[in-house]
Amino acid sequence: MIKIAIEVRSGAARYQGASQAENIEGALEIAKRYNPGKECKVVFPIDPEVFFVGDDLGRGGVVGKIAA
Repeated sequence: MIKIAIEVRSGAARYQGASQAENIEGALEIAKRYNPGKECKVVFPIDPEVFFVGDDLGRGGVVGKIAA
């Protein structure tokens, strides 16, 4: 499992959250599913210290809001 930061934008509003899945593409797709109609992008650079995680969520998911 991996965890990456995702930036979500809707017009002028934006926030960052984290998404966890088997791969980067899967994490981005999960973020898009939880934020329909909003633009979701991977935040670079990817933090190598938190990139690899255990299988805590089982099948992946959105971990939560990082910053407003």
